[in-house]
Amino acid sequence: MSMTFGIVLTPRSGADWAREAAAVEQQGYRTILLPDTRFTPSPFPALAAAAAVTTTIRLRPNVLAAPLRTPAATVRETAALQLLSDGRFELGIGSGRPDAAAEAQWLGTSWGSPAQRRAQLVATIAAVRAGVNPAPPVVVAANGPRMLATAAEFADRILLAAAPGATESELAELVRTARDGTDRTLRFTHQVVGIGQRLPIWTATKLGLTAAALADAGAAGMIPAEPSAAAEILERRREKYGIDEVIVPAELAADFAPILAYFADRDS
Repeated sequence: MSMTFGIVLTPRSGADWAREAAAVEQQGYRTILLPDTRFTPSPFPALAAAAAVTTTIRLRPNVLAAPLRTPAATVRETAALQLLSDGRFELGIGSGRPDAAAEAQWLGTSWGSPAQRRAQLVATIAAVRAGVNPAPPVVVAANGPRMLATAAEFADRILLAAAPGATESELAELVRTARDGTDRTLRFTHQVVGIGQRLPIWTATKLGLTAAALADAGAAGMIPAEPSAAAEILERRREKYGIDEVIVPAELAADFAPILAYFADRDS
């Protein structure tokens, strides 16, 4: 397995979205990812628009909150994206962020207990696999032991939904927990928090974090700006933990560009 890279984008306008989707495909990203929140555009129509201006890049919500839609609604939208993208859609899904109960209330859907939300997640995955042809790869976001166990059973890939300050040993523990009790070969995804001395604005302002403090604490999501040093870290994690996909926030795309180019040159 080799490293692949995804980028989290959010549309600002139709024209900008089309340009950005086409540009990141040319830059070598494998996947465009779009959040599923009340405060960002609905991922299905936005990803459909991205599909119309691209040919190879894959398209994934990051991640659908299962309680916000019925399984049947997710099947319908997934089938449409598979059709419009010629099979490039990936179902990124989770049981919902802890603070998303208000979004379910706003949409008029039931939030439920953690166990109920996990059950709806499983039901949605089963419905999509039974009702969509071709069935898309399923990426489940997980952190706690029960969600990691669920993801290990049902997902094609697990997004390690670690806190920004999570250390590498904490990532290793998430991987170990997911692997316990299954003989399946699991693949993992992790999102970059910062590069060098740069953090996304939201991370710095809303969470009150600094690059220096995160680096001093050994945050695994902080990677060096120097391409070969960053590549050494990412490759070691791929070999040791099976983390073979890295997600980059759009705000860090310019900082990540030399690292992306390093991998492209090395693998060409």
